[in-house]
Amino acid sequence: MTKYRKKPVVIDAMEFPGFGLATTSSGVVALLEFEHWFNTNGGKGRYVGNRMHVLTLEDGPDGEAKHVADPGDWIIKGIQGEFYPCKPDIFAATYELI
Repeated sequence: MTKYRKKPVVIDAMEFPGFGLATTSSGVVALLEFEHWFNTNGGKGRYVGNRMHVLTLEDGPDGEAKHVADPGDWIIKGIQGEFYPCKPDIFAATYELI
């Protein structure tokens, strides 16, 4: 089997705080900061309960987001400007802060 290594690519990402933290003033700030980053960078999604449905490049023409972010998941802005969620353990194993 041929093996491949992921190219080093710098991405933007932010942790999705969910609404559970929004009961404290710092949680409200975290959620507002997340929403500002997501919306001003072209992110598309909607809240369903305490989760966020994120519209990605893989979603179909019906506009229904098939990728769901739970609180604590990371939302990544990819190299084509697309957004997608990533579980914290996979994010930690794949990315490092620069």
